[in-house]
Amino acid sequence: MFKTIALVALAALALLLAFAATCPDTFRVERSRVIAAPPERLYGLIHDLRQFNTWNPYERKDPAIQGEYSAVTAGPGARYAWRSGKVGTGSMEIVQATAPRSVGMRLDFVKPFAAHNQVEFTLQPEGAGATRVTWAMQGPVPYLAKIMHLVFNMDRMVGQDFEDGLAQLQAVAQKPAG
Repeated sequence: MFKTIALVALAALALLLAFAATCPDTFRVERSRVIAAPPERLYGLIHDLRQFNTWNPYERKDPAIQGEYSAVTAGPGARYAWRSGKVGTGSMEIVQATAPRSVGMRLDFVKPFAAHNQVEFTLQPEGAGATRVTWAMQGPVPYLAKIMHLVFNMDRMVGQDFEDGLAQLQAVAQKPAG
């Protein structure tokens, strides 16, 4: 009886591992929000990493986060590295910026697992004084991550963080000056 159960469990595990191998080799998570602010205002809050971190949902998750900015904090070459017990360890660097339309970043995680992803913010004018902000992240999915994706829904987890971040960006962008 034990031998039969073990063989069935082993076969189920083999099927699960085989299914994971058929999953996509890359992922993409994307969220958008229309914000009542001009692209220039929003661009300034994204391409300057000090401003970015005023609404960054990951910074907000851990008030004890330890972060360090490079000498350049805005535009291509700007870099920010962090260590946190809640959101891990990693760094981001702005690699592309086209005012006031887009900002591209390289996002490197060290802990809790290694990952190297690309992030892009696009700003599209939409109506009088409004802008559609799209936050997207994409990257490779190695085999072990494919197995994890069977249990954890990356789009739902990261997507919710992006939605929270865009809501915070909206709050900061629409805050009266003063």
